[in-house]
Amino acid sequence: MRLFDPEPPPFDPLEWERKPLAERVRMACQAWAEQGFGAPAFIFAAYALKIAAYVGVWFLLCWRTPGLGAPGELLDWWAEPLALQQALVWSLTFEILGLGCGSGPLTGRYLPPVGGALYFLRPGTIKLPVFEGAPIIGEARRSWLDVGLYAGALAALGWTMLWPGAAPWQLWLLLALVPALGVLDKTLFLAARAEHFWVMLACLAWTGIDADSGSGWIASTKVVALALWFWAGVSKLNHHFPSVVCVMASNNPTMPFPGLRRRLYRAFPDDLRPSTLSVVLAHAGTAIELGVPLLLALGHAAPHWVWLAGIVGMLYLHGYITSNVPMGVPLEWNVVVVYGGLVLFAGHPEVAPFAGLDPALIAFLISSVIAVPLVGNLFPDRVSFLLAMRYYAGNWPVGLWLFRGDKLDELEALTKSAGWLEDQLAPFYAREVFVGLYAKSLAFRFMHLHGRAFARLIPRAVGEAEVEDYFIVEGELVGGMALGWNFGEGHLHNEQLLRAVQAQCGFAEGELRCIFLEPQALGGRRQKWRIVDAATGLVEAGEVEIASLVDEQPWDGLSLGSGPSRPGVEGSNSSADL
Repeated sequence: MRLFDPEPPPFDPLEWERKPLAERVRMACQAWAEQGFGAPAFIFAAYALKIAAYVGVWFLLCWRTPGLGAPGELLDWWAEPLALQQALVWSLTFEILGLGCGSGPLTGRYLPPVGGALYFLRPGTIKLPVFEGAPIIGEARRSWLDVGLYAGALAALGWTMLWPGAAPWQLWLLLALVPALGVLDKTLFLAARAEHFWVMLACLAWTGIDADSGSGWIASTKVVALALWFWAGVSKLNHHFPSVVCVMASNNPTMPFPGLRRRLYRAFPDDLRPSTLSVVLAHAGTAIELGVPLLLALGHAAPHWVWLAGIVGMLYLHGYITSNVPMGVPLEWNVVVVYGGLVLFAGHPEVAPFAGLDPALIAFLISSVIAVPLVGNLFPDRVSFLLAMRYYAGNWPVGLWLFRGDKLDELEALTKSAGWLEDQLAPFYAREVFVGLYAKSLAFRFMHLHGRAFARLIPRAVGEAEVEDYFIVEGELVGGMALGWNFGEGHLHNEQLLRAVQAQCGFAEGELRCIFLEPQALGGRRQKWRIVDAATGLVEAGEVEIASLVDEQPWDGLSLGSGPSRPGVEGSNSSADL
C-alpha cells in the first residue's frame, strides 16, 4: 500500500545497484525528478501530527501560565511577552531533545525516529568539543559530566516553562547552560537553534518582560527576527539556489502529478538542470526573503499597506517552505518563526527595531546577528551555516564518506542508538526498499550544484579504476548515526568526526576516504575541497570553479573522468596529518 510503503523507483533496485556508478546516479536523479524522495503518505501525516502536538504543548504551557489564558481566549493573550517566551523556551527544548530539525525518516531516522536525547544522555557516544583534546572538556566521547550538564539543562528548561518568572535569575541560568553545552559539544549548541532561540531569550532576559519593562523586548527581538530573514535572503544570491528549488519542489507531497515536477527541469529526463520556471521561482523566493525584513523594518513609520505586505510575504514564504516538507524537516522552526513575526510585527507594529535599547544590548545584537552572519557569509569555512543564517540556500558545507567493500560495517564499533539505514528498515521492508531509498539519498546530494563537484572528485579520491569498489554514504547519514543529530551542517561530519570515528574503528589506508566540500563565499567564485584518508590524513586539497558546474548534469563528472586536467578542478597533493 502506498499509505505505508515508499513509492517504488522506476527501476529494479537490485538491478540498479549492479550498474556502474555514473549510470546509478543518472537513474536515481531521474527518479527523484519525478518522485522526490517517495516517502510513504503516512510519514507526511506523522510530521503534520507532530506539528500539531508541538503547538498543542505550547497552548497547554500558556494555559497554566499566570497572566495568559485558555486556548479559547487566544485573542486576548497571543501577543503577550510571556507567550513568546514560552514559545521560545519550548522550541529550544523541542529541538535540543532531537524532536524537531533532523528527526524522522526524511533525515534517515526510522527506528528510532529521533536521535537527540538518546545520544546526549548516553555516556560513550561521540561528541565534538570546541577545545578538542583539552583535559576534561575536550574528550571525543561523552562523559558523565556531559550527560549531567545536558540533564541539568533539560531540568532548567522544564523549570522555566512550568514556573515562568519564578526567580529573576531563572532565565539567565538557562542562557548560561546552553553555551556551556556548546563548549562540550558543538552539536548541542547547533541543535538548540541557538542562533535564534538563545539570542531572542537573551533579549527577553536583558530587557525584562514585566509591565514596567517597556517595549525593549519588542525592539530587541525584532532585530533578531529581521536578521533571520535578511541573511537567509543574502545567502541565496548564488548559482546554487535554483537547484535547491527544483529538488525541494520535486519532494512536495501536495504535487501529485509527475508532469508538473518535470517542468522544473530543462528537458527531463536527459537535462536535469533547473528550468526557467525553477530559476524564476528561485529569484522570486530570494526577493521575498529580502523584501520581508525591509517592509517590516519600515512598518512602524510607513503606511499601513507596507506593514501588511511584509506580513503577507512572511506568511507566504514560510507556508511555501513548510508545504514542500524539505529534507531536514525544519517544520516546527518555521511555525515558531511565523508566530514570532506575528507577535512582533502584527501585535506591536508601532515599535521600531533598536528603539530605546541600552548600548550594551545594541552591541550584543550587532555582534550576534550582524557580525557573526557577515563573517559566516564571507568566510563560510570558519562559521556554521546556522550561525551565519544561510538557511536552505544549497550552499552548505557537505561531505561524502567512501567505504571500500563492506567496511561500512566497521561503524558498528561505535556507541550509538541507531544502526545503518538498512538495519533500521529491515524490520519493516524487504532489502529492495532500502536500496531504492538509498538511491534517492544519493540523488538528493548529486542533484544540488555541489553534487557536480562530487561527481568530479570521487574518481580523484579513490582512483577511476576503483570507483566501483567503494560504497558512497552521505556525510549527513554518518553524522546522524554517530552524533545523534544531523541538519545539513557538514562541519559536524568533517575531519573532527573522522578522527573520533577512526579512534574507535581503526580503518586501514584506503578503506575510508572522505571528500569535504566547503561553501562558496559571498561574492566568491570557487569552493574549497579536501580529500582525506581516515588512516593517513589529507590526500589532496584544492578548489572548484562554480561557473564550470552550472552547465553539467549530475552524473557528467563520473562519466567523463576527473583527472588533474579536468576543467574547473584544481588541487595539490599534501601529506598533512589529520
